[in-house]
Amino acid sequence: MPSTALSVTTLPGGLVALPGVYQPQADTRLLAAALAQENLGPLAEVLEIGTGTGALALHAATSGARVTAVDVSWPAVATARLNAWLHRLPLRVLHGDFEARTTGRRFDVVFSNPPYVPAPESRPPLRGPERAWDAGLDGRAIIDRICADAPSLLRPGGILLMVHSGMCGAEETLDRLSAAGMSADVTATASVPWGPVLRSRRSWLELQGLASEAEEREELVVIRAQRP
Repeated sequence: MPSTALSVTTLPGGLVALPGVYQPQADTRLLAAALAQENLGPLAEVLEIGTGTGALALHAATSGARVTAVDVSWPAVATARLNAWLHRLPLRVLHGDFEARTTGRRFDVVFSNPPYVPAPESRPPLRGPERAWDAGLDGRAIIDRICADAPSLLRPGGILLMVHSGMCGAEETLDRLSAAGMSADVTATASVPWGPVLRSRRSWLELQGLASEAEEREELVVIRAQRP
């Protein structure tokens, strides 16, 4: 009789991932380093938008902060809950759209590694692992929503941390956050080799003017914004 056991991938740091869940990569590590610079004490209320494995949310929870993590993917929610249980850390993991699941709540810190890869489809996918990276024609479908909602999600003085590809336009993110009344800067960058998704879309990206023919590395940026 064939096995019906669910395949689980074991990751560094004692984390696990169910099939189709985005696993920590260079963008995760860059955002983790930025998050480590923030003051996350026992009284801090923290939100992660798009938690994936829960790696960053659990990192924040180790400081004693009260962390809520949201993801539209049920496998990601299950994975984050499992990792919180394995690490014996308190973590509130919610399934659904971040706007709907945080109505009426405000946080001291909001952070996100959102989907940001430009895709030939104008709308983000509704299912499949691609939900973790595909974000519309310019890669900004989720980024722009976070920029617009950040002031209402944050308490006065609250901090937003977000990582995304320079291909999406860091200046546009800064402009949108400034227009929303927040002070924003790029606080960290990293240059990483193109992954398989970008490589598979090279011709399309070149046609869209998002990449040059010889381009083989992607710039990642961390945006830090603060509400007055």
